[in-house]
Amino acid sequence: MKKLILPGCILFWAMATLAIAQSQGQLLTNFGPSPSTAAFHEINGLFTGDWQQYGQLFTELQSKIFSQIFLLVVTVVPLIFLLHYLVIGPMIFSHEGRQIYYFNLFARCIHWCAAISFALLVLTGLLIIFGSLVGGGVLLRSGRTVHLISAAIFSVSALFMLLIWAKDMIYAPYDFMWMLIMGGYLSKKKKPVPAGKFNAGQKSWFWLATLGGMVMAVSGYFLYSFQGSPDTLRLSAIIHNFLGAAMIAVFIVHLYMSLFAIKGAIRSMISGYKAEAELTILHSRFKF
Repeated sequence: MKKLILPGCILFWAMATLAIAQSQGQLLTNFGPSPSTAAFHEINGLFTGDWQQYGQLFTELQSKIFSQIFLLVVTVVPLIFLLHYLVIGPMIFSHEGRQIYYFNLFARCIHWCAAISFALLVLTGLLIIFGSLVGGGVLLRSGRTVHLISAAIFSVSALFMLLIWAKDMIYAPYDFMWMLIMGGYLSKKKKPVPAGKFNAGQKSWFWLATLGGMVMAVSGYFLYSFQGSPDTLRLSAIIHNFLGAAMIAVFIVHLYMSLFAIKGAIRSMISGYKAEAELTILHSRFKF
């Protein structure tokens, strides 16, 4: 059963992709018989509207500042964690002792649907931001399609995650202490840190991913459908880009923690079990 979790999530994602793709064809023809260059020029014309009010500021954000922000996120954040890995190194716990059942099957499936779709959102979002570097064309249009489909799947997954984990993600007083000591990740010594089932970092990522994801879905709808005034579209783009940059940065943090900072941490989202030795140190307030 455990070996079927990830393939099952991928199958679900693929089926949802096919279903949404059927409606995607109609959406792409709203501005012409095919998603041609002329159609995208028409879309751009509707989006830009009258630039004589405060459009110049928006132009600066879109053409220069946003791309610089995203470039900093995808270069500086990974470099910081590379430095952490080289100087501090990963935490290593024994996985031979008692195993605690931590994530049930349904929660793991929802997590993987969210993880796969969000990873595709990040990749295609960056493709859209830096589309001029790859020459645009079919690759950019395909990325836009994948972005839409992944957004729909992630939005549904985010709703389920809210239902599953919202109660466990409420901040507790000891979470502020966790933040002060940065979860103990700045020390090579393994001392118990104040955290319940989820630590303050995981809670922050959860709320940003779920609530922030919903805001991204709304703003993304306006950007894709072009339903709204030019001011609405501009505001949606600003929100979408700033929030997207923040989510990508924290997503990189989440990847680093689960894949590198804690050896074997990813296993719990596959098998559902965490080692007692790990919980004793990293989740000392969790009762099991």
